[in-house]
Amino acid sequence: MPNHHRGEIEAEIGGARRRLVLTLGALAELAAVFGADDLVALAERFDAGRLKARDLVRIIGAGLRGAGEAVTDDEVARMDVEGGAPGYVRVAADLIAATFGVASETSA
Repeated sequence: MPNHHRGEIEAEIGGARRRLVLTLGALAELAAVFGADDLVALAERFDAGRLKARDLVRIIGAGLRGAGEAVTDDEVARMDVEGGAPGYVRVAADLIAATFGVASETSA
């Protein structure tokens, strides 16, 4: 079971149940990739809701690496997620919501 107090989620990705968490290192990775000066700027970027497919790959990849998986973004891009494109959006939204302590609209 994921530890929600740590911001962990679980998702079916690439045919396996996987844990994701945006650790401080994962957040630093995303801040660098997205050119965000700080965590507030990073959160604001996510809150804008205008994420490209490559952004979803980066967020999910950082979450998998934060949970200890040795996976590249290119490998993540080739992984299937149940529900196709909306499934990728749901995983990224749930992970962001868990990280920043807000309820995701996709969580039920």
